[in-house]
Amino acid sequence: MTQFNSQDKNSFLYPRSRYYGNFQPETLAFNANLQEFAQKISYITCLETGGKLSPEEAYEQIRGLWKQLKHSKKQLAIGGNKEI
Repeated sequence: MTQFNSQDKNSFLYPRSRYYGNFQPETLAFNANLQEFAQKISYITCLETGGKLSPEEAYEQIRGLWKQLKHSKKQLAIGGNKEI
C-alpha cells in the first residue's frame, strides 16, 4: 500500500489553482482567500445535501464565510470602492 504524506493529503483535500491575473501581492492573497471560500462552500453544500446540516445552519455558515471574504477584500483594498 502506498503511503501518503501530509502534503499529498492537503493537496488532495484543499486543491489550489494557479493565479493567472496581474501579479500584485494583495490580489494573490485575495485569490487564495477566494479559493478557500469556494472550497468551504463546497463542503457546506455537500453536508447540507447529505442531511448532515440543516438548511438554516448551512445558510448561517455560508453567510459568515461571505462576511469574512468581504472583510478580506476590504482589508486588502481590492477593487477600489466597488462592493462585492
